[in-house]
Amino acid sequence: MKLRKVTAASAAVIALALTATACGEGAAEKDAKGPEGGKGKITVGIKFDQPGIGQKTPQGYAGFDVDVAKFVAKELGYSEDQIEWKESKSADRENMLSRGDVDFIAASYSINDEREAKVDFAGPYLLAHQDLLVRADDDSIKSPEDLNSKKLCSVTGSTSAQNVKEKLAPKAQLQEYPTYSACLTGLQNGAVDALTTDDSILAGYAAQDSFKGKFKLTGLKLSNENYGIGVKEGSDLKAKINSALEKMVSDGAWEKAVAAHFGPANYKNEPAPKIGDIKK
Repeated sequence: MKLRKVTAASAAVIALALTATACGEGAAEKDAKGPEGGKGKITVGIKFDQPGIGQKTPQGYAGFDVDVAKFVAKELGYSEDQIEWKESKSADRENMLSRGDVDFIAASYSINDEREAKVDFAGPYLLAHQDLLVRADDDSIKSPEDLNSKKLCSVTGSTSAQNVKEKLAPKAQLQEYPTYSACLTGLQNGAVDALTTDDSILAGYAAQDSFKGKFKLTGLKLSNENYGIGVKEGSDLKAKINSALEKMVSDGAWEKAVAAHFGPANYKNEPAPKIGDIKK
């Protein structure tokens, strides 16, 4: 009898331990699933180096994409202090989503066929265009062809400036700089005549205090760039984020964010796009 009692007690202890272990594993697995699993934080990818879009500052994170991400996170049930921000460089975005490094990415992330083959997109939430930025007193560039024989600034590795040179202004003198800030300095002192990338990005740089009133966008709309929020392929976050974006537009928060981050550069933004409406 004594042996049976000890054995029964031991069995009870083992069963209790196994139950606790199983519960612990289930919680960990649920937590690892991100917002769909209900964990206590959400991880969001943004740009750290694009003023007006996504920028890491001594005071925190700022920009239009940051405001969009905060609104979406709130609609998903997360406060700002539950957001973990991660830098999402252009070349890393698809891998970050597929590995699960982030729950979603809002980082001037243009929707295109190549990317849609790897990840899913909510949105679009902004329709941007490739454009040219020139000095505020320069009226000589009214079309891409006017860049012929002029100096066009590009960030090293950028496709925007190369597209202009190859397709629209083959005689432009393409100069590559390491950063957009360096291009802006060159534009300010006359070393270059124009620089090109998405108009939303150009507006963000031009709106910086050190550059206010010194530059203007030409408004040429050289391409359509549909900014979307990237999620892992198959994630049900896509539908939830789309609902959040629709609410951001309907309650005026979207327009307020546009005015705050792009207004100082006199950026003439397109109306908020409808979900799923991709402009080619």
